[in-house]
Amino acid sequence: GWPVIAPSALPYAQDWPVPTEMTVDDIRRSLDHLVAAVRRARDAGFKLLELHGAHGYLIHQFLSPLSNTREDDYGGSFENRCRFLLETVDAVRSEWPQELPLFLRLSITDWVDGGWTVEDSVRLANILEEKNEVDLIDCSSGGNDPRQQIPIHPGYQVPLAREVKARSKMMTAAVGSVSYTHLT
Repeated sequence: GWPVIAPSALPYAQDWPVPTEMTVDDIRRSLDHLVAAVRRARDAGFKLLELHGAHGYLIHQFLSPLSNTREDDYGGSFENRCRFLLETVDAVRSEWPQELPLFLRLSITDWVDGGWTVEDSVRLANILEEKNEVDLIDCSSGGNDPRQQIPIHPGYQVPLAREVKARSKMMTAAVGSVSYTHLT
């Protein structure tokens, strides 16, 4: 494939490639590329944009202490691990009109001890609510660590969305095995 980069040089699992830890210049370049993609989406007439910060994608990797062991401004504390996402949202909003919706898909929990938790997601949702740049958190879970123990059943992520909404006032949605009967 291609060179693998990540917040930290930690493979997803045994026998997976060890990614190169991103430098601050790599982070800046990734934000520049994202802004260019947002500009193209806007110019093409898209009316809704969703950032994917779940399932072990780059934003999720920065958020989770399981995949982010950095010791700089992008790692360690909760605030530092959130920095990449918050800079991403700011960068996106520099090109995405305020009147058009911006959604953020999050893994609300890693389902692994020591990983990203519902409490972390609620705390982040409150920060996002205060910034008023994200219109909805699209609630998913897992995908960042092979040790995850996800209790999959119909509607299993609906309680996660309810919890984030109740404790942050952010609009939320749930994905994955959802039917109308689980939303009422």
